[in-house]
Amino acid sequence: MDIRPSPIAGTWYPGTAEQLATSIDHLLEGETKTEPNSDLVGVIVPHAGHRYSGSVAGAAFRLMRGLTPDIVAVVSPMHNLAPGQVLTSGHDAYQTPLGEIPVDQEAVRKLSDAMQKRTGFALYPLRNDREHSLEIELPFLQRALGTFQLLPVMILDQRESTAEALGLALGETLAGRKTLLVASSDLSHFFPDAVARTFDAEMMRRVERFDPAAVMRAEEEKTASACGRAAIAAVLWAARALGADRVSIMGYANSGEVTGDKSSVVGYGSAAIWRTSSA
Repeated sequence: MDIRPSPIAGTWYPGTAEQLATSIDHLLEGETKTEPNSDLVGVIVPHAGHRYSGSVAGAAFRLMRGLTPDIVAVVSPMHNLAPGQVLTSGHDAYQTPLGEIPVDQEAVRKLSDAMQKRTGFALYPLRNDREHSLEIELPFLQRALGTFQLLPVMILDQRESTAEALGLALGETLAGRKTLLVASSDLSHFFPDAVARTFDAEMMRRVERFDPAAVMRAEEEKTASACGRAAIAAVLWAARALGADRVSIMGYANSGEVTGDKSSVVGYGSAAIWRTSSA
């Protein structure tokens, strides 16, 4: 199997299986706040090093414990220059210290075809990428779910039209399967604590309103920001296509709470996306 090795194990998160499992299990501890008569469709989680944003991410990922999805789609931004507009892995599997996660190649092909039809471009398969924002979520999924198939997506083109097309294409690709969606995004970057909290609260309000178009507009309106706004919006559009009908906020913090430096912080928020159960 052609495996993508981890470029961030041992730096962004612990580098040994035992240390990583212990760390993630600690972050997954706590009360699970479920929505009555609801099924979990997906989560929105931050992607800083686990030391900084792990507790906020854990507040959402703990909702997945005990679930048995066929496939998990993780949608993240692409922070580095790369060919293509929307990318996927060119490897057969991802690797973390907790083991290998196979990429669902059939789902990749279906999503790529759906994007080609909607936008005129297919997913670009990238090899040996160093993107942290997708991989950082994988150990949480491994400890919460065990084994699963992965559909990895990284967005370089952050236009609203591309995010919406991706969301609808994901909904089409994943329809009929036991699916979980993960949107990977931090919030505002490098503002003083008070300013960051104002901006981040506005972004989380738009997320909670289940309004992907408003998430995309926030940057140009200069009212809020998120480095993975297209990932958030795409997952919201996909979740709606899969029958989701509401969002609940699970956690918030910023880097100043860890470093003690409130003069320039990065914001972290998490949320859960729900569908009213047929029961």
